[in-house]
Amino acid sequence: MIIRKREHWFRMLFVWHGSVLPKLLPRLILLFSIAVAVVYFHGRLLTYKIPLNPAPFTLFGIALALFLGFRNNASYDRFWESRKLWGALLNDTRSLTRQALSFTNFADGDKTALSFVQLSIALTYALKHQLRGTDAQDDLKKRLSESQFAIVANAHFKPVIIMRLMAEWVQHLKLQGRIDTIQQVAIDQNLDKLSDIVGGCERIASTPIPYSYRVLLHRTVYIYCFLLPFGLVDSLSWFTPFIVAFIAYTFVALEAIADEIEEPFGTEANDLALNEMCRVIEGSLLEMTGEVWSDGDVMRGRVID
Repeated sequence: MIIRKREHWFRMLFVWHGSVLPKLLPRLILLFSIAVAVVYFHGRLLTYKIPLNPAPFTLFGIALALFLGFRNNASYDRFWESRKLWGALLNDTRSLTRQALSFTNFADGDKTALSFVQLSIALTYALKHQLRGTDAQDDLKKRLSESQFAIVANAHFKPVIIMRLMAEWVQHLKLQGRIDTIQQVAIDQNLDKLSDIVGGCERIASTPIPYSYRVLLHRTVYIYCFLLPFGLVDSLSWFTPFIVAFIAYTFVALEAIADEIEEPFGTEANDLALNEMCRVIEGSLLEMTGEVWSDGDVMRGRVID
Protein backbone atom coordinates (compact mmCIF):
# COMPACT_ATOMS: atom_id res chain seq x y z
CA MET A 1 0.00 0.00 0.00
CA ILE A 2 1.15 3.54 -0.70
CA ILE A 3 0.66 6.20 1.94
CA ARG A 4 1.73 9.71 0.97
CA LYS A 5 1.50 13.11 2.49
CA ARG A 6 -0.91 15.46 0.70
CA GLU A 7 0.96 16.80 -2.32
CA HIS A 8 0.67 19.97 -4.37
CA TRP A 9 -2.08 19.74 -7.00
CA PHE A 10 0.39 20.24 -9.85
CA ARG A 11 2.77 17.50 -8.70
CA MET A 12 -0.13 15.06 -8.44
CA LEU A 13 -0.66 15.41 -12.20
CA PHE A 14 2.65 13.61 -12.73
CA VAL A 15 2.48 10.94 -10.00
CA TRP A 16 3.40 7.61 -11.57
CA HIS A 17 4.04 5.05 -8.85
CA GLY A 18 0.85 3.99 -7.13
CA SER A 19 -1.41 5.09 -9.97
CA VAL A 20 -2.91 2.58 -12.38
CA LEU A 21 -1.47 4.41 -15.40
CA PRO A 22 1.59 2.12 -15.87
CA LYS A 23 -0.73 -0.88 -16.13
CA LEU A 24 -3.11 0.92 -18.51
CA LEU A 25 -0.56 2.56 -20.80
CA PRO A 26 -0.44 -0.26 -23.41
CA ARG A 27 -4.25 -0.26 -23.65
CA LEU A 28 -4.40 3.52 -23.99
CA ILE A 29 -1.75 3.44 -26.71
CA LEU A 30 -3.83 0.81 -28.56
CA LEU A 31 -6.98 2.92 -28.29
CA PHE A 32 -5.06 6.02 -29.38
CA SER A 33 -3.70 4.13 -32.41
CA ILE A 34 -7.17 2.89 -33.37
CA ALA A 35 -8.48 6.46 -33.14
CA VAL A 36 -5.65 7.67 -35.40
CA ALA A 37 -6.55 4.98 -37.94
CA VAL A 38 -10.24 5.96 -37.78
CA VAL A 39 -9.38 9.61 -38.45
CA TYR A 40 -7.00 8.67 -41.26
CA PHE A 41 -9.71 6.66 -43.02
CA HIS A 42 -12.39 9.29 -42.20
CA GLY A 43 -14.49 6.92 -40.13
CA ARG A 44 -14.75 4.28 -42.85
CA LEU A 45 -14.50 0.55 -42.30
CA LEU A 46 -13.29 -0.73 -45.67
CA THR A 47 -15.68 1.15 -47.97
CA TYR A 48 -18.52 1.56 -45.47
CA LYS A 49 -18.90 4.82 -43.56
CA ILE A 50 -19.85 4.16 -39.91
CA PRO A 51 -22.88 6.43 -39.31
CA LEU A 52 -22.24 7.48 -35.72
CA ASN A 53 -22.36 10.87 -34.01
CA PRO A 54 -21.61 12.10 -30.44
CA ALA A 55 -25.24 12.07 -29.25
CA PRO A 56 -25.62 8.33 -28.40
CA PHE A 57 -22.17 8.29 -26.80
CA THR A 58 -23.16 11.16 -24.53
CA LEU A 59 -26.24 9.33 -23.26
CA PHE A 60 -24.53 5.97 -23.01
CA GLY A 61 -21.47 7.51 -21.33
CA ILE A 62 -23.63 8.86 -18.50
CA ALA A 63 -25.17 5.42 -17.90
CA LEU A 64 -21.73 3.77 -18.07
CA ALA A 65 -20.33 6.26 -15.55
CA LEU A 66 -23.17 5.40 -13.14
CA PHE A 67 -22.46 1.67 -13.46
CA LEU A 68 -18.74 2.27 -12.92
CA GLY A 69 -19.56 4.34 -9.84
CA PHE A 70 -21.62 1.50 -8.43
CA ARG A 71 -18.79 -0.95 -9.20
CA ASN A 72 -16.25 1.25 -7.44
CA ASN A 73 -18.52 1.72 -4.42
CA ALA A 74 -18.94 -2.06 -4.11
CA SER A 75 -15.16 -2.56 -4.28
CA TYR A 76 -14.41 0.23 -1.83
CA ASP A 77 -16.96 -1.14 0.63
CA ARG A 78 -14.99 -4.40 0.65
CA PHE A 79 -11.73 -2.49 1.10
CA TRP A 80 -13.06 -0.35 3.93
CA GLU A 81 -14.72 -3.24 5.75
CA SER A 82 -11.40 -5.10 5.60
CA ARG A 83 -9.62 -2.10 7.07
CA LYS A 84 -12.16 -1.88 9.89
CA LEU A 85 -11.72 -5.57 10.66
CA TRP A 86 -7.95 -5.15 10.97
CA GLY A 87 -8.46 -2.06 13.11
CA ALA A 88 -10.71 -4.13 15.38
CA LEU A 89 -8.01 -6.82 15.44
CA LEU A 90 -5.57 -4.28 16.89
CA ASN A 91 -8.09 -3.16 19.51
CA ASP A 92 -9.12 -6.65 20.57
CA THR A 93 -5.58 -8.02 20.82
CA ARG A 94 -4.70 -5.03 23.01
CA SER A 95 -7.71 -5.76 25.22
CA LEU A 96 -6.74 -9.43 25.51
CA THR A 97 -3.15 -8.51 26.34
CA ARG A 98 -4.26 -6.07 29.01
CA GLN A 99 -6.53 -8.71 30.54
CA ALA A 100 -3.83 -11.37 30.44
CA LEU A 101 -1.29 -9.06 32.08
CA SER A 102 -3.62 -7.84 34.81
CA PHE A 103 -5.26 -11.17 35.61
CA THR A 104 -1.88 -12.92 36.06
CA ASN A 105 -0.23 -10.17 38.17
CA PHE A 106 2.33 -9.36 35.50
CA ALA A 107 3.37 -6.24 37.43
CA ASP A 108 4.51 -8.47 40.30
CA GLY A 109 6.91 -10.42 38.08
CA ASP A 110 4.57 -13.18 36.88
CA LYS A 111 5.56 -13.92 33.25
CA THR A 112 2.78 -16.41 32.52
CA ALA A 113 1.03 -13.91 30.25
CA LEU A 114 3.97 -13.66 27.84
CA SER A 115 3.05 -16.89 26.06
CA PHE A 116 -0.50 -15.61 25.60
CA VAL A 117 0.81 -12.34 24.13
CA GLN A 118 3.01 -14.28 21.70
CA LEU A 119 -0.03 -16.30 20.64
CA SER A 120 -1.93 -13.06 19.97
CA ILE A 121 0.93 -11.77 17.82
CA ALA A 122 1.23 -15.08 15.97
CA LEU A 123 -2.50 -14.96 15.25
CA THR A 124 -2.15 -11.70 13.29
CA TYR A 125 0.68 -13.09 11.15
CA ALA A 126 -1.18 -16.35 10.57
CA LEU A 127 -4.26 -14.43 9.44
CA LYS A 128 -2.20 -12.29 7.06
CA HIS A 129 -0.64 -15.33 5.42
CA GLN A 130 -3.95 -17.17 5.19
CA LEU A 131 -5.60 -14.22 3.44
CA ARG A 132 -2.70 -13.84 1.02
CA GLY A 133 -2.21 -17.56 0.46
CA THR A 134 1.46 -17.35 1.49
CA ASP A 135 3.63 -19.52 3.73
CA ALA A 136 3.40 -18.60 7.42
CA GLN A 137 6.10 -21.00 8.66
CA ASP A 138 8.92 -18.48 9.16
CA ASP A 139 6.80 -15.90 10.97
CA LEU A 140 5.19 -18.48 13.24
CA LYS A 141 8.48 -20.19 14.15
CA LYS A 142 9.76 -16.90 15.57
CA ARG A 143 6.69 -16.35 17.72
CA LEU A 144 5.55 -19.77 18.92
CA SER A 145 7.13 -22.39 21.13
CA GLU A 146 8.17 -25.66 19.52
CA SER A 147 5.16 -27.50 20.91
CA GLN A 148 2.77 -24.77 19.75
CA PHE A 149 4.35 -24.59 16.30
CA ALA A 150 4.05 -28.38 15.93
CA ILE A 151 0.30 -28.07 16.51
CA VAL A 152 -0.22 -25.11 14.18
CA ALA A 153 2.24 -25.92 11.37
CA ASN A 154 0.12 -28.39 9.41
CA ALA A 155 -3.26 -26.75 10.05
CA HIS A 156 -5.15 -25.29 7.12
CA PHE A 157 -6.88 -22.61 9.21
CA LYS A 158 -3.93 -21.59 11.38
CA PRO A 159 -5.59 -18.55 13.05
CA VAL A 160 -8.41 -20.77 14.33
CA ILE A 161 -5.96 -23.27 15.82
CA ILE A 162 -4.04 -20.44 17.51
CA MET A 163 -7.30 -19.18 19.02
CA ARG A 164 -7.86 -22.68 20.37
CA LEU A 165 -4.43 -22.54 22.04
CA MET A 166 -5.34 -19.15 23.52
CA ALA A 167 -8.56 -20.62 24.91
CA GLU A 168 -6.61 -23.56 26.36
CA TRP A 169 -4.25 -21.08 28.06
CA VAL A 170 -7.26 -19.40 29.69
CA GLN A 171 -8.76 -22.74 30.72
CA HIS A 172 -5.42 -23.80 32.23
CA LEU A 173 -5.36 -20.69 34.43
CA LYS A 174 -8.97 -21.36 35.46
CA LEU A 175 -8.15 -24.93 36.49
CA GLN A 176 -5.20 -23.63 38.51
CA GLY A 177 -7.55 -21.23 40.29
CA ARG A 178 -5.59 -18.18 39.14
CA ILE A 179 -8.60 -16.59 37.48
CA ASP A 180 -12.26 -16.90 38.36
CA THR A 181 -15.25 -17.60 36.13
CA ILE A 182 -16.03 -13.92 35.59
CA GLN A 183 -12.49 -13.22 34.39
CA GLN A 184 -12.60 -16.26 32.14
CA VAL A 185 -15.85 -15.05 30.57
CA ALA A 186 -14.37 -11.56 30.01
CA ILE A 187 -11.41 -13.02 28.10
CA ASP A 188 -13.65 -15.41 26.23
CA GLN A 189 -15.80 -12.52 24.99
CA ASN A 190 -12.75 -10.93 23.38
CA LEU A 191 -11.76 -14.28 21.88
CA ASP A 192 -15.23 -14.40 20.32
CA LYS A 193 -14.52 -10.99 18.78
CA LEU A 194 -11.29 -12.33 17.31
CA SER A 195 -13.25 -15.22 15.82
CA ASP A 196 -15.68 -12.76 14.23
CA ILE A 197 -12.77 -10.81 12.74
CA VAL A 198 -11.18 -13.92 11.26
CA GLY A 199 -14.52 -15.03 9.84
CA GLY A 200 -15.19 -11.58 8.39
CA CYS A 201 -11.83 -11.52 6.62
CA GLU A 202 -12.37 -15.04 5.28
CA ARG A 203 -15.79 -14.02 3.96
CA ILE A 204 -14.34 -11.09 2.03
CA ALA A 205 -11.42 -13.12 0.69
CA SER A 206 -13.58 -16.03 -0.47
CA THR A 207 -16.53 -14.06 -1.92
CA PRO A 208 -15.48 -11.84 -4.82
CA ILE A 209 -17.84 -9.66 -6.81
CA PRO A 210 -19.76 -11.96 -9.21
CA TYR A 211 -17.62 -12.71 -12.26
CA SER A 212 -20.42 -12.27 -14.80
CA TYR A 213 -21.00 -8.72 -13.54
CA ARG A 214 -17.31 -7.90 -13.93
CA VAL A 215 -17.19 -9.35 -17.44
CA LEU A 216 -20.28 -7.40 -18.53
CA LEU A 217 -18.88 -4.09 -17.32
CA HIS A 218 -15.42 -4.84 -18.76
CA ARG A 219 -16.81 -5.60 -22.21
CA THR A 220 -19.08 -2.56 -22.16
CA VAL A 221 -16.23 -0.19 -21.29
CA TYR A 222 -13.98 -1.43 -24.08
CA ILE A 223 -16.72 -1.61 -26.74
CA TYR A 224 -17.62 1.98 -25.84
CA CYS A 225 -13.99 3.09 -26.15
CA PHE A 226 -13.44 1.25 -29.46
CA LEU A 227 -16.57 2.78 -31.04
CA LEU A 228 -16.04 6.28 -29.66
CA PRO A 229 -13.63 7.44 -32.43
CA PHE A 230 -16.30 6.76 -35.08
CA GLY A 231 -18.70 9.07 -33.26
CA LEU A 232 -16.21 11.93 -32.84
CA VAL A 233 -14.21 11.85 -36.07
CA ASP A 234 -16.57 14.06 -38.10
CA SER A 235 -16.73 16.81 -35.47
CA LEU A 236 -13.22 16.70 -33.96
CA SER A 237 -11.05 15.41 -36.80
CA TRP A 238 -7.41 15.04 -35.60
CA PHE A 239 -8.34 16.00 -32.04
CA THR A 240 -10.25 12.72 -31.86
CA PRO A 241 -7.33 10.47 -30.75
CA PHE A 242 -6.50 12.76 -27.83
CA ILE A 243 -10.10 13.05 -26.65
CA VAL A 244 -10.62 9.30 -27.02
CA ALA A 245 -7.46 8.55 -25.02
CA PHE A 246 -8.55 10.91 -22.23
CA ILE A 247 -12.09 9.49 -22.01
CA ALA A 248 -10.74 5.94 -22.21
CA TYR A 249 -8.28 6.69 -19.40
CA THR A 250 -11.15 7.83 -17.19
CA PHE A 251 -13.35 4.79 -17.77
CA VAL A 252 -10.63 2.13 -17.97
CA ALA A 253 -8.81 3.53 -14.91
CA LEU A 254 -11.99 3.44 -12.83
CA GLU A 255 -12.48 -0.20 -13.76
CA ALA A 256 -8.83 -1.02 -12.99
CA ILE A 257 -8.99 0.69 -9.58
CA ALA A 258 -12.16 -1.23 -8.73
CA ASP A 259 -10.46 -4.51 -9.70
CA GLU A 260 -7.43 -3.65 -7.56
CA ILE A 261 -9.21 -2.75 -4.32
CA GLU A 262 -11.82 -5.49 -4.71
CA GLU A 263 -9.25 -7.91 -3.25
CA PRO A 264 -7.89 -5.79 -0.36
CA PHE A 265 -5.60 -8.46 1.12
CA GLY A 266 -3.20 -8.69 -1.84
CA THR A 267 0.18 -7.07 -2.40
CA GLU A 268 -0.64 -4.48 -5.05
CA ALA A 269 0.12 -0.81 -4.50
CA ASN A 270 -3.37 0.08 -3.25
CA ASP A 271 -4.10 -3.03 -1.18
CA LEU A 272 -4.08 -3.03 2.61
CA ALA A 273 -0.66 -2.77 4.25
CA LEU A 274 -0.99 -6.05 6.13
CA ASN A 275 2.75 -6.44 6.77
CA GLU A 276 2.88 -3.05 8.43
CA MET A 277 -0.33 -3.66 10.38
CA CYS A 278 1.12 -6.90 11.76
CA ARG A 279 4.27 -5.04 12.81
CA VAL A 280 2.23 -2.32 14.50
CA ILE A 281 0.14 -4.88 16.40
CA GLU A 282 3.27 -6.76 17.44
CA GLY A 283 5.03 -3.61 18.58
CA SER A 284 1.98 -2.39 20.50
CA LEU A 285 1.54 -5.67 22.37
CA LEU A 286 5.25 -5.99 23.14
CA GLU A 287 5.34 -2.47 24.54
CA MET A 288 2.50 -3.41 26.87
CA THR A 289 4.75 -6.15 28.27
CA GLY A 290 7.65 -3.71 28.73
CA GLU A 291 9.60 -4.67 25.61
CA VAL A 292 11.43 -1.87 23.79
CA TRP A 293 10.05 -1.29 20.30
CA SER A 294 10.72 1.49 17.79
CA ASP A 295 8.17 2.65 15.22
CA GLY A 296 10.45 5.19 13.59
CA ASP A 297 9.33 4.59 10.02
CA VAL A 298 5.79 3.34 10.45
CA MET A 299 3.49 4.90 7.88
CA ARG A 300 5.66 7.96 7.25
CA GLY A 301 4.55 8.69 3.70
CA ARG A 302 6.36 5.79 2.08
CA VAL A 303 5.55 2.58 0.26
CA ILE A 304 4.54 -0.11 2.71
CA ASP A 305 3.00 -3.52 2.16
